[in-house]
Amino acid sequence: MYSHYYFLKNKLRNLPLNFILNMSERVISTIDEAESFLYNSLPVFQRQGPAAYKADIGNIVKLMEFAGNPHLAPIKFIHIAGTNGKGSVTHLIAAYLQCNGYKTGVYTSPHYQDIRERIKVNGILIPEQDFISCLNFFMPVIDSIKPSFFELICAMAFLYFKNERVDYAVIETGMGGRLDSTNILSPIMSVITNISFDHQLFLGDTLEKIAYEKAGIIKKKTPVIIGQKNAETQPVFESKAAELNAPIYFAENYWHCTLQKTKILYTNYKVTKLTVGTAEIYPASLHGYYQEENIRTFFEVCRQLDSGGHINIHEVCIRKALKNVVKLTYFIGRWQLIHKLPRIILESAHNLAGIKAVSEQLKELKYTGLYIIFGTVADKDVGPVLALLPKEASYVFTKAEIPRAMDEQILQKKASEIGFKGISKPNVNEAMKYVLNQCKTKDLVLITGSIFVVGDAMKFIQEDKFYKTFNLKVV
Repeated sequence: MYSHYYFLKNKLRNLPLNFILNMSERVISTIDEAESFLYNSLPVFQRQGPAAYKADIGNIVKLMEFAGNPHLAPIKFIHIAGTNGKGSVTHLIAAYLQCNGYKTGVYTSPHYQDIRERIKVNGILIPEQDFISCLNFFMPVIDSIKPSFFELICAMAFLYFKNERVDYAVIETGMGGRLDSTNILSPIMSVITNISFDHQLFLGDTLEKIAYEKAGIIKKKTPVIIGQKNAETQPVFESKAAELNAPIYFAENYWHCTLQKTKILYTNYKVTKLTVGTAEIYPASLHGYYQEENIRTFFEVCRQLDSGGHINIHEVCIRKALKNVVKLTYFIGRWQLIHKLPRIILESAHNLAGIKAVSEQLKELKYTGLYIIFGTVADKDVGPVLALLPKEASYVFTKAEIPRAMDEQILQKKASEIGFKGISKPNVNEAMKYVLNQCKTKDLVLITGSIFVVGDAMKFIQEDKFYKTFNLKVV
C-alpha cells in the first residue's frame, strides 16, 4: 500500500530519527527546503483558508499507523480545546510540568515566525535537523495519504515526542475538536477553555453547535475541565461528559481570579480558592484581564493533576510557572511588550471575544496617543471585530505576507464604512515605520488583528537595524 512501508515497519521503526534521512525517494536536506515543500505541496489552512480544511481524522490515523502509533507511547497527554485562551493555558500547564521536573512536549498552532514553534520540548523548539528527519520519515507515504499541512505537522510532533521520550505532552487542537487531527489522543485530562464565535463556517453558527465540536475531545472516564461556564454551552458539555462517564469540572466553581495591578514585566493576580475562601497574590508574566479566566483554569488543572494521582500540588511550582511561563515555554505574541517608551505591544487577538478583551484592557492603560496597526484575513467578517476597538485611535490598516490576507485598501474601506479613520500601508514593515516615525514617548502602539500580522512584526523587529533606526531599546 505504501512505498517502503513494510521495510520501515519491520526494520527501522525503533531507530533514532537521524538514521532515517535516506529512506525516501524525496529527501529534504535543509529547513528552507522543508518549509518550501510543506507550504507548496500541501493544503495549508492558515494561508489558503477553507479550501485547505479537512473535516475528518482519517489521514492522521494512517500517518500514525505508518509511524508505529507514536501517540500510544507511554506519554501522559493533556488535550486543550477552546475558542480563545488555548495558547495561554497550554503554556501555563507546560511551565508547571517543567517546574515539577518533567520533560514536557508542547504542540501548538499556528506559528508566528518559525515553523518549529509548533513543536517544543521544555520550551526549546524542535531542532532543524530533527524537524527535517521527522518530515523525511513520512515522505514515502505523503503521495498516497495526501495529508494537509496541519495533519503532517501533527504527526511529526507525535513522532518527535516519542523519540524524545517526554513524560508529558500538552497538545492544543487546531480548530474545533471532534474532527481535529489531535483528537486521536487518549489523554489523562481534557481542557476546554471557552466558547465564542470563530470559524462558524466549519464549527456551526451557534454557541451550542461550536460547543458540540469542542466537546468532541471529551474521552470516556477521563476528567474534563471547562474554563468558562455559561447557559448556552454548559448543557452541551454536561451531556457529553455524562454520555462518556467523564468527570466534569467547571473551573469557576473552584477558583476566582482578579487582576490587581499591571507592571511592566509582571501582572499581579489575586487567586481565591473558593472551597476554603483563602486568597493569594501571584505575579505572572501574562498580562490582560482575559488572563483571569485562563489562570483559574490553570489552577483547576493543577488541582486535578493532584487529585488524579499524577502530581502533588506544589505551591512553589505554581508560582514559578506563572511568573516565568514566557521564559520557560517560549510563549510569544499575547500582550507582548517589546518596548516601554513608547509602549509597543504585540497582541494576536483576531476574533470577537479576543478583540473585546483587548479593548477592555486598553481602557485600563494610560497613554497620550493610541496607534493601532491592524490587519486580518480575507475570509473574516471584520466589521463586528473592528467595532469593538476604540474609534479615537489612529489606525494604520495593513496586510500580512500571506495569500489569505485581506487587502489593506479593502480593509480600510470596510473600516471607514463603520466610522473608523486611518490610512493603509501595503505591509507590516511599512505600517510600523510610519507609526514609529509619528508616535511620541508617552504614546501606545498596538499591533493586532491576526497572528500573521504579529508574526510579520516580529520579523521586522528582529532585523539588525530595527532598534537603532527608531532609537528604541530592547526590553
